[in-house]
Amino acid sequence: MTESESLPAASASGEVVRREPRQAALDGLRDFQDLILSRLGDLGLPTEDVLVALNQRHALLQSTEHALSGLDEEQRARSAYIAKMIMAGSVGLFDAALNYLWDETVIELRKRVIGYDLSYFYAVAEKSESRRKELKTAEDLVKLDDAKLLSGAREIGLISDVGYHQVDHIRFMRNYASAAHPNQVTLTGLQLADWLETCIREVITLPHNNVVAEIKKLLVNVQADRLDTNYLAQTAVFFKDLPGEQADTLATGLFGLYTTVGGEPHTLDNIRDLWPKLWPYVSDDTRFVAGTRLGRFMANADQAQAVLARQLIDLVQGGSYLPQEIKVTELSDAIEEMLNVHLAWDNFYNEPRVARRLAELVGEQGSVPESLVRQYVKTLVTVFLTNGHGEAVAANPIYLDLISRFSPGQASLALRAFANAEISSQLQRPLSQRKWDGLLNLIDIKITGRPERELLEAVREFSGTPDKLRLDSGIKRYLAALPK
Repeated sequence: MTESESLPAASASGEVVRREPRQAALDGLRDFQDLILSRLGDLGLPTEDVLVALNQRHALLQSTEHALSGLDEEQRARSAYIAKMIMAGSVGLFDAALNYLWDETVIELRKRVIGYDLSYFYAVAEKSESRRKELKTAEDLVKLDDAKLLSGAREIGLISDVGYHQVDHIRFMRNYASAAHPNQVTLTGLQLADWLETCIREVITLPHNNVVAEIKKLLVNVQADRLDTNYLAQTAVFFKDLPGEQADTLATGLFGLYTTVGGEPHTLDNIRDLWPKLWPYVSDDTRFVAGTRLGRFMANADQAQAVLARQLIDLVQGGSYLPQEIKVTELSDAIEEMLNVHLAWDNFYNEPRVARRLAELVGEQGSVPESLVRQYVKTLVTVFLTNGHGEAVAANPIYLDLISRFSPGQASLALRAFANAEISSQLQRPLSQRKWDGLLNLIDIKITGRPERELLEAVREFSGTPDKLRLDSGIKRYLAALPK
């Protein structure tokens, strides 16, 4: 029947009259409504404000065909909850219709996740380590609340950012305006039809973009067999072109796959190969999350997972991203070892190894916990000045780099290091005296405060050897003027 055709109906006199399609539809809905409300009244149940107005139902039904145009025959045939949504809407139960629409959306999201990579999705979507342990199979998806399902799908690229915001609004309305909870919110037919179209467009029929497809292929290959050298080289190029957020998500997912106890040896080998190639494109926020997850494993006594997490962090020299409580302990141990190695007879051989560890822990920003700053600066100045007999050639570039990372506060402590009796004793030796001059040149640009600048000039103008600085009355006055 076309839009221009009319529907026959019998008049009171028995004559056949013709009605326009819109009117015929409204009459049909009204007849059904009267029947249902009459039955409710017979049962002694409320009949006021139970069903949505007829014109709103008709608006929904009129708009449904357009909304469904994005679905092919196969997709329509399996969309049972969309059918229930339309049925509920046609009888005036819009709150129930919204519930059914959300059920269809959740089912489709879960299908997409299962078809992508379930373990990878769990590693990204669930931030709680304890809850993540419960998520292994497709059946476990019901344990993940809708908000996490939706945000996890967005993070791995199964839905777009725009789609996420639109669908998340529907989720919000489902929670506060549907039959899921008692409420007084009024929905319209056009709203429901628009939300139906949004869910179809942004979830059910949204195609994977090229990046998402490539990541899926990578995940399949990582878990299938050992990757060859050519594939690893191609993947490194792919990482370079990854959008920042996708690089972070992939890092989070691979970290989760690696730290899942019981992983196949070839999968772990593949991730170890890929991890250093991906790391340069991962944000600091995501790097710190990796360190935090290690801290949680340790706090929860998940030793096997902690060992795996530490392997990845150590593989990329990521010690600076460890949680503060772990970093304080490890940095304190590294500083102490640095001094012990420097004082030992084979220091030239061992200093580079410990210096590299120290550099890894403080990171590019030279971040040192406040409680260790004085010990760190004193030790670094000590080893930089050498033992007076020779220089650890391989370690010296690392010391120069670490000193270049000094903050103004750390540089101020280095400037006044001559006041320490042990360092002053070092400064009696010619080699250490030359290194002291080099240290002053390195920290010059970092000395910003007026008292510190005055001390620096006084130290440079001092006519004696630097080991005598701490005994000079004029230098002492400059030292006394410095902030404690």
